[in-house]
Formats: sequence, C-alpha cells, structure tokens
Amino acid sequence: MTVTGPIAVVGAGIGGLAAAALLAGKGRDVTVFDRFEAPKPVGSGLVIQPVGLSVLDRIGVGAEARALGAPLWRMLGHEAQSGRAILDVRYGPDGGDRFGLAIHRASLFHLLYEAARAARVPIVASAMIAAAPEVPGGRDLITSDGRRFGPFALVIDAAGAGSALSPLLARPLPYGAIWGTVPWQDGALPAGRLSQRYLRASKMAGIMPLGRLPGQDRPLAAIFWSLRRNDLASWHARDLSDWKAEVTAFWPDFAPFLETVQRHDDMVGALYSHGTLRRPWGKGIVHIGDAAHRASPQLGQGANMALLDALALSVALLSDADNPLAVYAAMRRWHVRIYQGMSRAFTPQYQSDSRILPMVRDHLLVPVSRMPPVPRLLSRLVGGDVLPPLAGHPFP
Repeated sequence: MTVTGPIAVVGAGIGGLAAAALLAGKGRDVTVFDRFEAPKPVGSGLVIQPVGLSVLDRIGVGAEARALGAPLWRMLGHEAQSGRAILDVRYGPDGGDRFGLAIHRASLFHLLYEAARAARVPIVASAMIAAAPEVPGGRDLITSDGRRFGPFALVIDAAGAGSALSPLLARPLPYGAIWGTVPWQDGALPAGRLSQRYLRASKMAGIMPLGRLPGQDRPLAAIFWSLRRNDLASWHARDLSDWKAEVTAFWPDFAPFLETVQRHDDMVGALYSHGTLRRPWGKGIVHIGDAAHRASPQLGQGANMALLDALALSVALLSDADNPLAVYAAMRRWHVRIYQGMSRAFTPQYQSDSRILPMVRDHLLVPVSRMPPVPRLLSRLVGGDVLPPLAGHPFP
C-alpha cells in the first residue's frame, strides 16, 4: 500500500498547505485543491503552541512566524464579579524561549502558502470537491460543478469541518463565539498574555495580542465573546451599541478594543463541535485536521493538531512503511485522544449553562491547579507536549 504516485490535497488551510509543503519539499508530486477563487484564510487569531512551532521550523517558516506573531508566556483568566484568578497557566518565565505564539490566521496562511509555492506546488482554485471515487490507479476528485481530476495515488482530505469527503459525524457543542480583529491598545492590558474574564460558564470574553500582518507595522489583537449556539443568529439582529455596552459593563478593559467595531460584520461567528474518526484513512484517502477530529478551542490546539497531523503524515509517506496511512494513524492516535478527552472535560467548565461545574472549577480545581507539580503539567498540556506528539518517532 506504499504511495508512489501523485498526491492531491483537498483544502488550502493550515494542515493542507503544511502537508503540501512538507511532501513537495521532499520531491513528492503534490497538487492542492481549494474551493475559494483565490485561497485565503478564514477567521481571526489563533495560538501556535511550542509543538506547532517545531513543525513550522521544519517547513522553514518558523523564524518568520515568530517575527509576525506575538509571544504569549501566560494565559490568565479572572472571575468577573470577585476578580479572583481562576485560570493561570504559564509556559515558562516571561521573556523565555518557551511560549505560545499568537498570530493572525492571515499571517500564518501567508507563510504556509508561500512555502507551498516555493516548493512548486500547483494550487487549483475554485474547486469545491464533492467526491473522491475510487478508480483504477487510485482516486479521482470530482468538483461540485462536475469537473474531474485525477487519478491520484492518494487524496489528503484537509478540507476542515465542512469536508464533503470525511465520514466524521461530530456532536455540535452548545456554545460558540464571535471573534474580531482590532488594533492592539498599548497600556490597556499587559502584552505577552491571553487575558480572559468569566461569569460562571455562561459568559466569557477574551483579548489576545496577535502581532502584525505581513507588510504592516500596526500590532493587532483578537477579541472574542462567548455566545450560545442558538443566539449567534439573533446577535446580528441586536443593536450593536447595546452589545458593546453589555461587554464593557462585564469587563471595562474591553472598551478601547471595541472602538473600531462599527458593524456586525466586523465580528465573525464560530460554531464548535466534537468528534474523532476512529480510523482516519481508507483506500487511497486520509483525513487530517478538522476533517479527522474536532474539538472546542479551550486548549488552543486546533492549529497545532493540523500541523502535527501534516508532519506525521509526511513522515509516514516518506518512510519505507508497507502501510504508511496506518503508520500515520498510529503515530497520532493517543495524542489526539488525550487532547480530545481533555477538551471534552474542560469545555463545560467555561462554556455551558451549568452552575455546578463553575463552582467545582473555582473552589476545587483552581486550588489544585496551584499545587506542584500541577502547574508544570498544565504548562505541558497547553504547550501540546504532555505526551509525545508523534508516538514511536522522535520529535521535534
């Protein structure tokens, strides 16, 4: 089952572009297909954890990512009414070399897109892939408008949560969020920190420095506000000034970051779901990133999981393994399961209608989290290396 022919990557997102760059950089014949007229990022900011930065270093864009992004040495959240800290995770000493990198999706996309282009990867735009049927020699790709490409020895499904090729049936989560990108406000909040505020688990707000976009000097910030899934649609019908007044009353430090939010479209809605494919591969096809596993963003692992999947798959495909797809799945199985399980456990404590879970969080879990060696374990958990990211293989 060794893959020796041309490879198709469906989706020019983080995982797809990373996989294409890694494979093409080693001489494999790779073509990327994307549904947009011109491939582009979707969303606001994200955090690349230390494990993800190691993957970017392998691709050759790690230094550029660090130059564009903003280092985070701490994640700090306070209860809105009492003011007490209920989340405090440090990657390492402020100014140290272990940190999460907050970065705008457009910046990360730019770096990965240019890496794929430098590796001479063809990118086919306006190609909404609807099916990937088996044919002699592998699989074809069929677009929603009836065009056919192929055959390919392997199809890498990196089309995200909306993939038409993935059999994953994920469970919708009751809460989502709205995200926006705004100018960073010097002096309003400490730099080097993801700051959050909570009221039980029904209200959550966050502010995160993002660094800058390519070719620009002005530093940016990502802001987010938690909403019930059923309330996302009605938010767009709400008077924007009323919402801004609610957020400012909830967290006064939020006020200067809302000045440039003038329209509802300045904020982007995000819905979350949870699920994992037991077997993320089949004959001539393999799923990575959100097409293989989905979770809430509570642990900040979405982009890292996609990058690690891309690296594991490239290592497996470039090896002499008889079944590289099974090797890829085995490399990632326990890392994905542990982080999916932790996300499932943490999410209701910060985004749910429960009144009991926030009390358990504040009065039991928070004190425990300050007892050695728990702070170090939390740092490793958030950093993405609480257990080996690529089982049985050296990393980085």
